[in-house]
Amino acid sequence: MALPAEPRQKMINLMYLVLTALLALNVSSEILHAFEVVDKSLVTSNSNLKTANQTLYTSLEAKLNDPMTAEKAKPWYAKAEQAKKISATMDDYINLLKTELKAEAGAKMVEVDGKQVEEYKKDDLEAATRLFGNEKGGKNKGPEFEAKLKKFREDMLGIDPEIRKEFEKTFPVDASYKTVGQDGKEKDFTFAYFHMTPTVAAITLLSKFQNNVKNAENQIVTYCHNQVGAVKVVYDQFAALVGQSSNYVMPGEEIEINAGVGAYSKAAAPQISIGGASMPIGDDGRATSKFKVSGSGSKSVPVNVTYTKPDGTKETKTFEVKYTVGTPGGAAVMPDKMNVFYMGVDNPVTIGSPTGWDKTTVSMSNGTITGQGSVRTVRVSTIGKASITVVADKKPTTFEFRVKRIPDPIFKVGSGKVRMPAVEFKNQQYCRAELENFDFDLRFSIVGATVYFSGANFPNPVPATLTGNNLSGLASLIQRCGPGSVITFDNVKVQGPDGPRTIEGKSIALY
Repeated sequence: MALPAEPRQKMINLMYLVLTALLALNVSSEILHAFEVVDKSLVTSNSNLKTANQTLYTSLEAKLNDPMTAEKAKPWYAKAEQAKKISATMDDYINLLKTELKAEAGAKMVEVDGKQVEEYKKDDLEAATRLFGNEKGGKNKGPEFEAKLKKFREDMLGIDPEIRKEFEKTFPVDASYKTVGQDGKEKDFTFAYFHMTPTVAAITLLSKFQNNVKNAENQIVTYCHNQVGAVKVVYDQFAALVGQSSNYVMPGEEIEINAGVGAYSKAAAPQISIGGASMPIGDDGRATSKFKVSGSGSKSVPVNVTYTKPDGTKETKTFEVKYTVGTPGGAAVMPDKMNVFYMGVDNPVTIGSPTGWDKTTVSMSNGTITGQGSVRTVRVSTIGKASITVVADKKPTTFEFRVKRIPDPIFKVGSGKVRMPAVEFKNQQYCRAELENFDFDLRFSIVGATVYFSGANFPNPVPATLTGNNLSGLASLIQRCGPGSVITFDNVKVQGPDGPRTIEGKSIALY
């Protein structure tokens, strides 16, 4: 615009221009400061994720060294280590990009308050363009960065087919973002993120990608960790199996013997003989022999199974199928629930006698049996075998049973899932131990556990002690949890009908 002739008006116009320039500089400074605040927050979040991941690695290593979980932990520990290596390589590459970008923006060390501090032109609009683009001799790092992000995604998903299935649609790292410029044309990855972008904003974007990388690592390692308690069984070995329809029969009744190879695979090309006779193999890979028994007392039938192992070698297993032929009107003992006795619970049995109960006595070894007549209750306390002897009309008959420990219950919070919305977890008041797929109606109570809080909102893992099943004692830590937090329940102690025991814990990842 033309300057007015009057000196006073000239001065007013010049002051207006200066004021406008100062105002523009102030807004720019505030925006740059906002990017710095966001970058610091992302760097802190990355550090938290790194700590959370390390907690998972430590727990996996402990499970690898525990004989009880080593077999399951071995393959998933290796997959987690692979994810760790891929993530570290990508993280190092992004840190190198940050260093090169600051160098393009004139990075140098200066002394501030007696300390050496790195300074660079945070508002430089050309530095990111020069480094990532190819205009005017640019270093063309944009396409390289895009390719590495895509490779990172593919390498992480390629660790295991189950990981790809779980995360392919929700994987945090995505380099497919495009934008449309003022000319209406679609712009590529480099233009969308780094063209004419202030240096501090580009640094923040790189921190954002690092956060995505660490988050991806956390999700996959959490998945690997949780599979140690949920490993899908893969049949990679064959084993000969022999079964029978009954081990106590009467003269004229039939007994059926089944023999085959583990998983009943015909691919193992089994050759089976029962009682010295070669048997035909059915479509399901099994051989069946059915015959009528005779006589009385203890009997046995030899079974030979020859099969081909996965390595191509042959192996033969020999079994003795034992059974007892009773005498007409003989005694019988029948468990009401299962064919084994469990420690710490009442095992109901029904006893039959060919004579009146005034001429029948019942005794037991390695356990106690109570009750009257045919309705009895067995209690056992030692793993192994127990036997019940029924003496009817001065003729003793002994029945042998296996004794087992009650299976371990499953530790659960809320729905019991290993990934849970943060708001759902924060509303939980109790944890529990459930006994699944068991014939007895039993209850286990939580005695205590060690709980680790890590991930988002926990710069360093925070250990806590749980007493009982009430989570109220952890309320302050639970309320700090949010998406990205990981809560690990370890060393879970429970009290059951057969006494105290320690069961497998669980890691819950919040989203």
